[in-house]
Amino acid sequence: MEMLASLLPLILMFVLLYFILIRPQQKRQKQVRQMQADLQKGDAVITIGGFHGVIHAMDEDTVVIQAGDGSKLTYDRSAIREVKQQ
Repeated sequence: MEMLASLLPLILMFVLLYFILIRPQQKRQKQVRQMQADLQKGDAVITIGGFHGVIHAMDEDTVVIQAGDGSKLTYDRSAIREVKQQ
């Protein structure tokens, strides 16, 4: 019984750590993966580097983003941070 009582704070700390830090991070990663999978041509996006543009073309792993001046840059899908609401 003493052994369980001495391990209880450690177990409690692990459970709290899981629910406060690990689980929310996993949910955010899942949402980002889903957003990147749902990208479509014509979506206004922002990259992790802060580049704003519109998806011009897409491949399985890459997207071509067109800037306002007409220039086109190729990025990995994983570089897309968010889709802007139009």
